[in-house]
Amino acid sequence: MNRYVPLLTLALLATLTAATTPGKKSPRPTRPGTSAIKPDDDNGGLKLAPGFSALVYADNLGRARHAAVDPTTGTLFVKLERLKDGKGIVQLNDTNGDGRADQTVLFGNYPGTGAAVVNGYLYASSDTSVYRYKLTNGKVMADTQPEPIVVGLTLQRQHASKSLAVSPDGKLFVNFGAPSNACQEKDRQPGSKGQMPCPLLDNYAGIWVFDANKTNQRQSDGRRYATGIRNAVALDWNTATNTLYALQHGRDNLNNWGGAFTDEVSAELPSEEFLMVKDGADFGWPYCYNDHYQNKKMLAPEYGGDGKTQDQCAGKDKPIMAFPGHWAPNDVLFYTGNQFPARYKNGAFVCFHGSWNRAPLKQGGYFVAFIPFGKDGRPSGKYEVFAENFAGVAEQGVPGQNANAGKLELASPGDAKHRPMGLAQGPDGSLYITDSVKGTVWRVLAKK
Repeated sequence: MNRYVPLLTLALLATLTAATTPGKKSPRPTRPGTSAIKPDDDNGGLKLAPGFSALVYADNLGRARHAAVDPTTGTLFVKLERLKDGKGIVQLNDTNGDGRADQTVLFGNYPGTGAAVVNGYLYASSDTSVYRYKLTNGKVMADTQPEPIVVGLTLQRQHASKSLAVSPDGKLFVNFGAPSNACQEKDRQPGSKGQMPCPLLDNYAGIWVFDANKTNQRQSDGRRYATGIRNAVALDWNTATNTLYALQHGRDNLNNWGGAFTDEVSAELPSEEFLMVKDGADFGWPYCYNDHYQNKKMLAPEYGGDGKTQDQCAGKDKPIMAFPGHWAPNDVLFYTGNQFPARYKNGAFVCFHGSWNRAPLKQGGYFVAFIPFGKDGRPSGKYEVFAENFAGVAEQGVPGQNANAGKLELASPGDAKHRPMGLAQGPDGSLYITDSVKGTVWRVLAKK
């Protein structure tokens, strides 16, 4: 059972006491294959690809978002969407080597989404700022003060989360989602035309890059790295290719326009897009959407599109992989560990948070996918269902197979027991998955 300690000083005192009290073991890192780690008999309720097991690492944290791990000590940091006992970041440690968190510390007085550990710092974001904390022995100490890296961002009503990625050479990439569905004159209203040009592209709908080591930057101090991205909650820097990757949430309400855009078409389109993000890339929002059936960028109906016309969209950057609509990809992680079989090395795990608007079809998503990658930095095969059964309702996907993956007997996201949200990799190669409903954290292991 996790204990929530509102004061860092109390938790740190407890840690020192445990380390020096006779008869108590000092904290030790866990390693692949450690016999002390026993998976849950039911894998924490998950259905996993063959060859894997899981346990509940922590539970009831609150609305967990992204997570990050210190690569030397294995300390896990989880960002919260809502404050827990007045705090928005959870620091978790397994001090006895049984594979589960037994020490919990809360800090940071702001909610938010983004989390990354790079070069000895924890980076964490609210919806209006990005902060960093200097790590001491892999932890944030009671007297550690956050450094404001990016500040003064406008609080948005839609797509507000400032997810982030940090490159080893000190570049901070931040998502600026569009506070709109399709840049209409009247947002989400049937028949309302799209604004031309879309004024939101000046400050939103893209990824900005900042200096990860400079404090008190404003948005104007950064640079728009890529544009035409409606909202990219999932960001990761791939160290194998030294390239930024993102997954975009496609727009909603194609069926507002009738004609070729039936309810069934609007349930499947537009695609959720996996993007290789190069400097200067333009992925087309709001003028374009991706149609994975035609493998083309199509002109949006707000700008005169009829489901067949490309027009200016023929020249926009395309995704490296496309998924059915509205699955909500909320995190991506490129696996660099050695615990999992070799085929997983440098491949991508993606958390699909799940849909709310696929009627009259079944809802979809609510699973973690794995995508093998080639040396060219692109997928080398189809996506595979790696972990599912988060929602706790009847599912028709089969781990490791694609047929009917993630199609659920689920009326709405509010009916889901869990929703996969964030990913992190431990120093032993374990994969951590966070849940945004209760705040469960699973630790996935390769079977011996």
